[in-house]
Amino acid sequence: MSDLLNLLLTAKVYDLGQPYFTGMPHHPAHPPFLYSLTKKHGDYVLPGGGSSASDALALGSHLGTHIDALCHFSCGGKLFGGHEVAEMQSYSGGIQQHSVDTLAPIVRRGVLLDIAGHQNVEALPDDWEITPAQMEAAASAQGVAIKRGDVVLLRTGWGRFFEDSARFEAQLKGPGPAEQGARWLSGHEIFAAGSDTIAFERMPARSMTVHVHLLVESGIHIIECLNLEQLAADRVYEFGFVAAPLKIRGGTGSPIRPIALRS
Repeated sequence: MSDLLNLLLTAKVYDLGQPYFTGMPHHPAHPPFLYSLTKKHGDYVLPGGGSSASDALALGSHLGTHIDALCHFSCGGKLFGGHEVAEMQSYSGGIQQHSVDTLAPIVRRGVLLDIAGHQNVEALPDDWEITPAQMEAAASAQGVAIKRGDVVLLRTGWGRFFEDSARFEAQLKGPGPAEQGARWLSGHEIFAAGSDTIAFERMPARSMTVHVHLLVESGIHIIECLNLEQLAADRVYEFGFVAAPLKIRGGTGSPIRPIALRS
């Protein structure tokens, strides 16, 4: 126990989450972020002069830095494992198989593949496909190997655009892997794949083959809208990855605030 505590106390912590704010980018398939103070200081004053402020927010479960539950996608009416989704979904109860509340807190080895850095650009073009060869080359140059159960994060450089909603959304054009890249990742039997883009997929993608392959065919979670800039700047390519989704019963996804730990 003391060894673990010493490791945690001496580790450098990287915050991989993006901020939430009114007007933040969001995929048009999901609702936007809504926020307001409900009580300002001075609206309700306690004896002795004390006062408190409070607020309310509303957001979709796939907004900002978030993780996709396996039930987020189906294909041919079936979820991962062959479950018929029509029999287990309702508007009020969500989806009763592979929902995000069944996902345990994540404590795993993380690997960053800095694709933009390896291509010597600040950010990949919006029509860039991340191929298996590019991922292999980045891993080799960084001296890392992808192992079973890893969380693999791809940096495109688009995290730097997050506070410019129009630039980040880019009318749903953006870099990412296509189906070949997804199959390369699943071939390594990873736990989750993520990126700093609005969708973990080269966009536009009418059939969303990456999401279908990873979530439905392979049982691999997807994490989107990450902030990977500081990890890349410090050339941290291997780290402890820690994150936990909210326990949204029946939910198809959840906001997370992931961190990377490096001793």
